Amino acid sequence: MKRRQSVGVHRVACRGPSDLSGVQALIDGGQLVPEHIVAVMGKTEGNGCVNDYTRDFASSSWCRFLSPYLQCTPDEVAQRVALVMSGGTEGVLSPHFTVFSRSWRSDHAEGGREPRLVLGIAHTRDFLPEEIGRMAQVDATASAVRAAMADAGIEQASDVHFVQVKCPLLTAGKMQAALARASSPVTHDAYESMGYSRAASALGVAVGLEELSRDRINDDVVGADWTLYSARASASAGIELDSNVVIVLGEAAGAGSPYRIGHTVMRDAVDAASVRGLLRDRFGLDADRDAKALQIRLVNLLAKAEASPDGCVRGERHTMLDDSDINATRHARAAVGAVLASVVGHTALYVSGGAEHQGPAGGGPVAAIVRVEGGIES
Repeated sequence: MKRRQSVGVHRVACRGPSDLSGVQALIDGGQLVPEHIVAVMGKTEGNGCVNDYTRDFASSSWCRFLSPYLQCTPDEVAQRVALVMSGGTEGVLSPHFTVFSRSWRSDHAEGGREPRLVLGIAHTRDFLPEEIGRMAQVDATASAVRAAMADAGIEQASDVHFVQVKCPLLTAGKMQAALARASSPVTHDAYESMGYSRAASALGVAVGLEELSRDRINDDVVGADWTLYSARASASAGIELDSNVVIVLGEAAGAGSPYRIGHTVMRDAVDAASVRGLLRDRFGLDADRDAKALQIRLVNLLAKAEASPDGCVRGERHTMLDDSDINATRHARAAVGAVLASVVGHTALYVSGGAEHQGPAGGGPVAAIVRVEGGIES
């Protein structure tokens, strides 16, 4: 018998990477069942670079927190719950967690007429250092996307609106281990490896969603051919894992969730018009006239940001790629975070830097999760 999902979503502020007091308050108030938590997307206040251990700190805190509720070890929590921590809350961005819970109902229960939010998760195997940023990661990610779609009960790729991937990076130790086996990593620069890992993961999403055919992808185009991209992929690299964690967010008819999701693509870092159009055309929310309703109904925006690799925004030169003090991904998060905050009126937004093959060069995918008007969470 086919089961239908009911998904809950909570955006929770935090005072630091380990602060889960807001989550505990939701549990104590009966608004969140800890056993139903299946995914967490967090924004932590580190630098978002190789040595950003706030991501690992947050993930470890979540594993210890959920361990007694799920009656398993902290290590086992990481295999049951998709934990995606994205470092960097530059500018006006506020640290927070977006918590996804999921329960099930039988097929004979009456479903809603309109599609509602569903989600699925999957994990790849651990990657060898020399596989990161190459076709092995692309193919494994594509398979995981399809597995997560099945977990979500999504049959058509067109019903997927956002795919969040957490992927590994190369440390000096990992690179030396590859060289000791006479294998060559894709790069010898740890920071550069983050971009390659995100790039391969994003192209894997594109293949999994049939946005790109597999025969168009090879090692040479990863991190090089910016005409190839996914309009729904978001990848964040970190030191805290060796595999890819995949979260698929989409819609399915009959789901019991009081939420909908939609996506658009920012053509560049200042493309607020695309986001305003998404909110207006899909959800009937005018960002200016319906500001109060938007505050009530919008759960979160999920977005990618990058400094345009051609060094320009709408024909004007930017200097983000030339700054030796502050990395370009940090500049991009701050810029896009401010643009989006000016549209929706709050700053606890999931804006992730580094958008290789995630939307067009210099732009990036954006998804909005919105509560259905009058909807009651089930």
